[in-house]
Amino acid sequence: MNVLLLTYGTRGDVQPFVALGVELKERGHDVTLATSTRFEDFVRDHGLGFSALSDEMLAVLDTPEGKVIVESTRTILDSLRLNLRFARRIGPMLRRQAEDSWVAAQACAPDIVIFHPKGFAGPMLAEAFGCPAVLALTFPMMVPTGERPHLGFPSLPLGSAYNCMTHRLVNALATRAMKGPLKDSRRRHGLPPAKRHDVLHAADGRRLPSLTTISPSVVPEPGDWTSNDRMIGYWFLNDGNAVRLPDEVEAFLNGGPPPVYVGFGSMAGKAPERLGRLVVEALRRAGQRGILATGWGGLAGHETSDSILTVESVPHGALFPRVTAVVHHGGAGTTASGLRAGVPTVVVPFMGDQPFWGARVEALGVGPKAIPQKKLTVESLARAIGRATEDAGIRERSAALGKRIRREDGVGETCRFVEGLGA
Repeated sequence: MNVLLLTYGTRGDVQPFVALGVELKERGHDVTLATSTRFEDFVRDHGLGFSALSDEMLAVLDTPEGKVIVESTRTILDSLRLNLRFARRIGPMLRRQAEDSWVAAQACAPDIVIFHPKGFAGPMLAEAFGCPAVLALTFPMMVPTGERPHLGFPSLPLGSAYNCMTHRLVNALATRAMKGPLKDSRRRHGLPPAKRHDVLHAADGRRLPSLTTISPSVVPEPGDWTSNDRMIGYWFLNDGNAVRLPDEVEAFLNGGPPPVYVGFGSMAGKAPERLGRLVVEALRRAGQRGILATGWGGLAGHETSDSILTVESVPHGALFPRVTAVVHHGGAGTTASGLRAGVPTVVVPFMGDQPFWGARVEALGVGPKAIPQKKLTVESLARAIGRATEDAGIRERSAALGKRIRREDGVGETCRFVEGLGA
């Protein structure tokens, strides 16, 4: 089959699709991954075909103005309100993204399209080529259920009607941003008017299959989902064993007890230096060595010593099994890597879906209660690190959950599902 993978966003939105693409290619399929230009080398280095989507929207978020916008976006509802507020500015970018997606499909003539919600043109492309489309979600957000509210809403004792309403509301707001660009693209390419413009449905209103790429051991599959929707398991890029850690990291790991990993990506707000000092002091009070990942400016560096190593970034799959705990912002991908490694997790959520993952870590008993970034202090972080590293129950539950996740094969299950659709 010719498989078109369509995604957009940060590395956390792209890497799972690279993992799926690698496995599909090994099974004999031709794979093209369409995503932002900044990930071209990453995609091609894994042997996949690449088609470029404009980097314009991500570039805007990299500007000082964009960083202020991101810092003010604390919840999923904030993100949706932001899309509506900036619809006039975002609209042209979404139109260009839809056109870039059309070019990608024309080049590879797909037999199936697997798309992230941010790759919103996926259903239209599948319609144009008369092939199946599959929605792939890297965290549970679009598929309605009466068992729990959308992760942007509080849990209230109002029953399934309230829970379903929250999902419908979020999906309706998300659809408003993409409807205009999709209608324009359909007219431009001679497709008939659509009944639906959301990512859950084909143009004629048929529900598309969805795969949520989360371990059912971490987020159980809702009992009211049909066979059309699956909690399929994580899409891990299994190159951790093949990745060599930098010599300085190896030397540090071999120079003492397993350290604590601390990294917040680009999520540190306006004071990365202050956050760096806070983290170092918290590690000292907890009696732990630490590896600090500065990421994209999220955490200011600290002079390397016997107890602290500062790096820009390091492969999570290779490092996390060798640390005693992980401290991070609660991004979906980083959370998954930590849980898979079987080590305790401390979540310091900043925005978006991060509080959800912090709550899941606590509920699973594999880490202490999350510490919202605005409430983070030396004392609170030191206590959390101390509990994560010393509580035998947390350590045992973390190890057991890691074993369950490592036995799962989300990528393989997905490939079998996809091949069944394309048969």
